[in-house]
Amino acid sequence: MSAIKKINEFRRIITRGLTKNIGSSQKNQQIDLSEKIEIKKVLISRPNHRLGNLLLITPLVQDVASVFPDCKIDLFVKGGLAPIIFENYKNINYIIELPKKPFKNLIDYFKVWIKIKNQKYDIVINVDKNSSSGRLSAQFADAKYKFFGELDKEMQLANSDYEHIAKYPIYEFRSFLTKLGFAKNENAIPSIDLKLSSLEINTGSKIIADLVKNDKKTISIFTYATDDKCYSELWWEEFYARLLKEYPQYNIIEVLPVENISQIGFKAPTFYSKDVREICAVIANTEIFIGADSGIMHLASASLTPTVGLFSRDNINMYKPYNNNSEAINTNTGTIEDWIKIINMVLSKSN
Repeated sequence: MSAIKKINEFRRIITRGLTKNIGSSQKNQQIDLSEKIEIKKVLISRPNHRLGNLLLITPLVQDVASVFPDCKIDLFVKGGLAPIIFENYKNINYIIELPKKPFKNLIDYFKVWIKIKNQKYDIVINVDKNSSSGRLSAQFADAKYKFFGELDKEMQLANSDYEHIAKYPIYEFRSFLTKLGFAKNENAIPSIDLKLSSLEINTGSKIIADLVKNDKKTISIFTYATDDKCYSELWWEEFYARLLKEYPQYNIIEVLPVENISQIGFKAPTFYSKDVREICAVIANTEIFIGADSGIMHLASASLTPTVGLFSRDNINMYKPYNNNSEAINTNTGTIEDWIKIINMVLSKSN
């Protein structure tokens, strides 16, 4: 572990210790059912800069907007990706961005907290209970009702998929609304969605046509991931060879990471871009996406393309792709033959 990572990890331990009790009394919030409940302004807090973590709050934003179509939603995030991800979300009012390196931008850092304090919200939702900045923002914000992201054991027992990081904030939000007198919401959990425009999708189609130069359907793969989520070149070369053998009737293209790395030695036609919406549009024009747990895997889900996620960690229930005939594969169990059966099942449902 590098010195910077060690410092950041130490900082997280300290800040978590200082903020762990924030929101511990949230379940004792007083609710007066005699007064008219109006939800006009909502703050959703997810101060993280990673692509996947920001995409994973798009279902919550959709759910809030579906219940309160006229409400305005502010997002408290980190880094600069949020305006790109939520470009086509009509209910987004304001995006409050925490500097990616706050201790190098102290003035901007404090300006962010002032912006939050100067607003008045009906509800503030902290998505991740382990986020110190998220818990602080929920505490700091002027809001009538507050969610701090604490585990709700009752809802966990009632919903087998409660552990999923995109779903449990929605279950909590819906549960709280019933306490305010709203009808129980049993609609399906919204998909992760970048809300691509028809123009973007058409552009993605043209990119693939220029890349493969034939009329066959296309499979997209992503061979990279961070840390121990990244499978070895040997693993991917064996898996890629099996895909070529199994699906000669398909094109197979590789979406490259920003690092421009290929675990199969660039043997497949490749697509490279730093524009996440363009990447998403290209994947949207493929029949299926196959890749390891990563931000690009969640971006594939956000294209509404059937997504097969490859998991080597034990966090599969928290991050697995869902909806759109998507599946997750635990690569610690089974064989390539078992995994191909899953891919075949997804393709058969999608055709």
